[in-house]
Amino acid sequence: MKIGIIGTGAIGCILAKKLSAAGHQVKVTNTRDMATLREIATNLGAEAATLENVVQDVDAIIFSIPFKAYKDLPKNLLQDVPHEVIIMDTSNYYPMRDGELPVLEGKTESEYISETLGRPVLKVFNNILEYTLKYKGKAAGEEGRIAISIAGDNEAHKKVAAELVDKTGFDTVDGGSLSESWRQEPGTPAYCTELNAAELKQALAAAEKGKAPAVRDFVMDKLIHSKPFPSHEEMVATNRSAAAGNLK
Repeated sequence: MKIGIIGTGAIGCILAKKLSAAGHQVKVTNTRDMATLREIATNLGAEAATLENVVQDVDAIIFSIPFKAYKDLPKNLLQDVPHEVIIMDTSNYYPMRDGELPVLEGKTESEYISETLGRPVLKVFNNILEYTLKYKGKAAGEEGRIAISIAGDNEAHKKVAAELVDKTGFDTVDGGSLSESWRQEPGTPAYCTELNAAELKQALAAAEKGKAPAVRDFVMDKLIHSKPFPSHEEMVATNRSAAAGNLK
């Protein structure tokens, strides 16, 4: 597949490197100057591209940028992109980082992203920590394989996205429609808790609407004020504990 990735932060870089290693043709872009971008792209096994070019002649586009950055993208960025191109959103909303967004009221994070981009999107790769994505992938069928949920309204696109997730070393679970993608947002039992497919299905079903924001903010406050900063294992344990209702 030909894949364009917008953003070379932690998740974007890992996806570019893994998908390129799996044989896909990957283009990446970021807000850095082209010389720096070319160096980053070379290290990832990808091609450097401008924002306008990264969405051209591709089969899939992965947006992996800060939530607050979506509003600053060109309004016509995707206007010439064919509708069969799969659009994926990996972002998560954190008010302390992204600022308060009243426009989110009554919408899931990815519904807001979809409206901002003017295109249907899939929410995927949002409920996995950087360390997990980079180091804990396993071959298909291997015991203890962690699962990632995919939410969206296009079943054909979700199937292709699942194939890409598999190439990165993870199983997939159908997270339902985009309107149900709140079940995998920060603060839910499905968010960054390193579950296998069966466990993730249960976690998605167990999510309680309206409860996640308080859990999300509690976890962030706890992590920020922890000294030393928690290890990866401690972060996963904190997410699991808080999602289970232990906000102390």
